[in-house]
Amino acid sequence: MDQELVEENQKLKAERETQRREDQLRDSLSELQKLKEETANYAKEAERWKVERNTLQNHSEQLEKHLQVAKQEVQAMRGQLKKKEKQVDKLLDSAVAERFCRLAERVDSLRGLRERNPGNTDSDSLTESINIVINNSISAPVAMEKLESAWRDYSLAQEKLKACQMKEQLGDLIDNRNKVRGVLTATVESFLQEAECLPVRQRMDKLEEVSSSLTAVFGPASMEGDVGEQAFEQYSQWRTQRTQLTSSVRDGTDKALQALCTWSENVGKFFCLSANTVVGVNDIVDGVNELLKQAENNVAKELDSPLSVGEQNNHETKAVSNAFHKVMQHIQSEQSLLRDIMEKYLLNTKFKGEMLQWQNASPTPDSLFSVKKRIRSLRAQLRWRQVEEASLEEAEDFDLTEILKKKEEIAETRNTLFHEIGQERKEYMKLSALAEGCCPELPLLYPEADIHSHMSSGGLVVKSLDRDMFDAEPMKELSGRRPLVCTEFQGQRVILKGYTVNEEAEARVLERTTQFHRTRTQRESQTDTGILPLLALFFGKSDPLAYVMVPYFPNGSLWNVQTAKPLTASETVKVMRGVARGLQALHAAGVTHASLNPNNVFVLHRHQGMVGDYDFIKTPVQRAVDSGMVAGSISLVAPELRQTQGTPPTPACDMYSYGCLLFWLHAPGFNGDLDSGSRLALDISGVKLEDKLQALLSKLLVCVGRLTAAETLVDDYFLSDQ
Repeated sequence: MDQELVEENQKLKAERETQRREDQLRDSLSELQKLKEETANYAKEAERWKVERNTLQNHSEQLEKHLQVAKQEVQAMRGQLKKKEKQVDKLLDSAVAERFCRLAERVDSLRGLRERNPGNTDSDSLTESINIVINNSISAPVAMEKLESAWRDYSLAQEKLKACQMKEQLGDLIDNRNKVRGVLTATVESFLQEAECLPVRQRMDKLEEVSSSLTAVFGPASMEGDVGEQAFEQYSQWRTQRTQLTSSVRDGTDKALQALCTWSENVGKFFCLSANTVVGVNDIVDGVNELLKQAENNVAKELDSPLSVGEQNNHETKAVSNAFHKVMQHIQSEQSLLRDIMEKYLLNTKFKGEMLQWQNASPTPDSLFSVKKRIRSLRAQLRWRQVEEASLEEAEDFDLTEILKKKEEIAETRNTLFHEIGQERKEYMKLSALAEGCCPELPLLYPEADIHSHMSSGGLVVKSLDRDMFDAEPMKELSGRRPLVCTEFQGQRVILKGYTVNEEAEARVLERTTQFHRTRTQRESQTDTGILPLLALFFGKSDPLAYVMVPYFPNGSLWNVQTAKPLTASETVKVMRGVARGLQALHAAGVTHASLNPNNVFVLHRHQGMVGDYDFIKTPVQRAVDSGMVAGSISLVAPELRQTQGTPPTPACDMYSYGCLLFWLHAPGFNGDLDSGSRLALDISGVKLEDKLQALLSKLLVCVGRLTAAETLVDDYFLSDQ
């Protein structure tokens, strides 16, 4: 038992040992497995560390490279920084100098601005002008109103005298006129004395000077509209406010610059070692930046101020503009008054002179009668000597010496006669002026003087002339329509055009020649009237002819000039400008020429053109369709006159003829036909012309809407040649 127990115990022990060993083995295996796992983990970790080490090594190398680059950049930046530090040092060294330099430049600009504009120059000139215009104005003389009333009464009395047709009534009318004239004379004397004390001319010059000065500053003034009576008061208020504001800005600048000057003086005192000073370091250091900044700001403020650059807001602009227009209205109003005073002074001075001339005796035509007496005597002498000459020429014993002597006597007598006729015209002019002025009773008081005939014809009719007075040469080549003779009158070669007339035709010729003559004489102040002058009109005493005297221009017609030596383009412009002026004058006087053709347009010195006279017997309708209304192969008759027979010509018809003449001068060989259509206008589309000429002709050679003579003169074709 015991053995078994022992064996069992040993067996148990062995089993236990085996179990223990198995457990140990399992534990060892487990630990070994763990070790394997840990070893594998360590291997993975080692591999990871290896990768990380390589990565870190690569990164370290890259960082090394970046560090190297960064070092180089830092080195370069240090170099640049050193340069910039040097530049900054230089800038810092010169900062104060440059600041003072900039301030000095702006102060210099401000000084120049103040010198050019010590105040508000424009408003100063306007203010001064207002004072001159308002405070020194000249009022109308006290006698001026009475003078106008006296003149009205005098003019009424004169009109009654002019209208008087019965000589028996003249006495009372003359007495009334003389009474009114006495009142007028006294009033004129008072006015002249008062006007002579006024500095009218000096005031006119001063107002003109002020007006020109203001216009140069503010431009032309518009007189339309009323700017109101408060314009000057509003301007004064604006002016005061602006002056105060200007003073405020300038005072601020002056104070700031004065403070800077005081600081500069302290600096000078501090750095002067040869003299004692109470100026300390703080006095020249403290506040310098503020002083400099304040000076810069104030100078800039004044330079940029609207007061300096001349800017104004709408309210300010309106105040100045209204004051300017108001003072210009005052100037023009006073100028008008002064001109009225001057005109009245000249008129009344002339009137006073006339009254002094005739205060002891009324004007009479005695001088005219004396001239007429001499004319009758000379005319009788001329006739007698012409008879003597004829007797000598018909005598059997022909004495050439005596005949030549007699011809000289005749020529001398004729020249003396013509001179006296010239004196007669002068006397008529004097009497006509008196009749139109202070003595309208003269024609009725002295009907034998025939003053009325001279006045009604504008001085054209010369009744003392007669055909047999002239030593005339027939012009057979030009006498196809009416007799023409060439002669000499008062040293000038002239043509006498004869018109066969009865009483009715004589009246028509007188009316038409007078109208033509007056049209020209009314424009004699112009250097180029563009109208042929009529020198005289007289009626034959031994034949039923009316003679119109005109100047003789040998080969002066447009047709002759073009035949001999055609006008150049520039000459054509000048000649046709004169013709247009003539037409303008005639049309303005209500005259239609209706006979404008190459033979009736005259050329002087190849640069002056004039419209000739027309047939004073024919009506405008007859003249317009005359066979002579052609230029080459071009009809000068307007389309509307060809369409309807008997249509009265108008100024537009003259302009069509004018356009045809202008075209003919540039295309004398034109052989085109009239348009076969209803327009009947000249077709020039196939002719190459200068552009401006083509444009002008396109506005003349039309059926409707033609240019007038005045419009033609301002066309580019004529303006471009001036």
